[in-house]
Amino acid sequence: MPKQRITKEMVVDAAFEIARNYGMEHVMVKNIAERIGCSVQPIYSYCKNMEGLRQDVIERVVCFVREYAAGHIDKNNMFRSTGQAYIQLAKEEPHLFKMFILHRREGISSLDDLYQMEASPEMAGRIAQELKISVPQAKQLHLHMLVYTIGIGTIFAMTVPGISVNEIFSQQEIAYEAFLKQVLEEK
Repeated sequence: MPKQRITKEMVVDAAFEIARNYGMEHVMVKNIAERIGCSVQPIYSYCKNMEGLRQDVIERVVCFVREYAAGHIDKNNMFRSTGQAYIQLAKEEPHLFKMFILHRREGISSLDDLYQMEASPEMAGRIAQELKISVPQAKQLHLHMLVYTIGIGTIFAMTVPGISVNEIFSQQEIAYEAFLKQVLEEK
């Protein structure tokens, strides 16, 4: 029987699936080798260190989350549905959600830095147009909801047996209304 050629992509795919199903703490060489069906030697040839492999997994997680959110957004109600998409992700893929939220972000020294990194550049303009508010007001509203959704999504992903998704969506709506009211009063 010919030897199987193990590629870096196979290693990263296996590590991603392990992280997705069990959490990043289970991404270990022996688990990856077992998943691929090989010895640990080919894994070590691609992984000079586990930190590099974990970073590759995080990059895959970030891509997955962005694609997931894009696929679950209602184009007629982008702002609200984006927050709901992240909560749905926390429900369906709790390990990926935790990795996405908790991964280290370099070069962040303010909430504005976080906003610039996490939000798509055109989102504030879309929100402003949809709600008939200024772009700075839309950016502030979006930042408030981003921070709130990260917090409530983390709570949602970390509770057992779990809070109902309807209760979480209801709290998101309450926060949205309060933040919108605050932004409108600052006009």
